[in-house]
Amino acid sequence: MTVSALLSPQTIFIDTDISSKKKLLQLIANIVADRTQLSESSIYNNLLNRERLGSTGLGQGFAVPHARLNDLDKTMACFFRLKEAVNFEAPDNRPVDLVFTIIIPEEATEEHLLILSSLARIFSREEICDAIRNAANKDEIAQIIQSAEQ
Repeated sequence: MTVSALLSPQTIFIDTDISSKKKLLQLIANIVADRTQLSESSIYNNLLNRERLGSTGLGQGFAVPHARLNDLDKTMACFFRLKEAVNFEAPDNRPVDLVFTIIIPEEATEEHLLILSSLARIFSREEICDAIRNAANKDEIAQIIQSAEQ
């Protein structure tokens, strides 16, 4: 599965006003719970537990919070361009303003690793991150990600 195939206009959020990593994880859990039969607290706790293992901030102002859940039947993703960057304890100490979240079925290990690898490859490129930061709308963001993936 491609990264761009996981996104749609309903899963791209522009200029989201969030003040902390914890509030972002709560928002993600709320969005995913609204689209699945999973509990918001279960999603949030899984995201938080993954962050406790080590920050999912990768650098360049980009983070990929993710979780694997038992009762999920297909991978879900959301992309956020935050209004203001938040501290994510990234290795380069740069605050995060671009966030790609993936919620993956527990048994989908290979898919999980492939998606994370693709995201790291795309968002490690400063010109891609800058283009997304300057994009005018959701469609433009989706196009930038799709083009970067090819």
